[in-house]
Amino acid sequence: MTDYDIHLEDKFGSLTLIDLPAEIAAHQPWFNQTLTTVNDAVVRLGVIEGDFHWHHHDDTDEFFLVLEGQLLIELENRDTVVLGPHQGYTVPRRVEHRTRAPVRTAILMVEAAGVKPTGD
Repeated sequence: MTDYDIHLEDKFGSLTLIDLPAEIAAHQPWFNQTLTTVNDAVVRLGVIEGDFHWHHHDDTDEFFLVLEGQLLIELENRDTVVLGPHQGYTVPRRVEHRTRAPVRTAILMVEAAGVKPTGD
């Protein structure tokens, strides 16, 4: 299993410029950082390569937006979704899924504050 470097603390908060290219360049896969909190949701940066494990979130949806690279979202009993730069996709609550990145990929994720990134 891949070691996940997950940081749940809100790194930038409000009223702070977030330099995404600098954040992406500073980290290696599998890195996940909460960048900011917006109302009851968090915006996270992921720098990934390879496969994440199958999981789901019982009570929350999860939105993915590819900044660079390619993200495959495998869904239980559905076709795999392939996202390139500037494409997004929402996985609804309770849907079993896993993400895969065939190359180094940077993504933004938006989900409810307090959600466990590795699934329920």
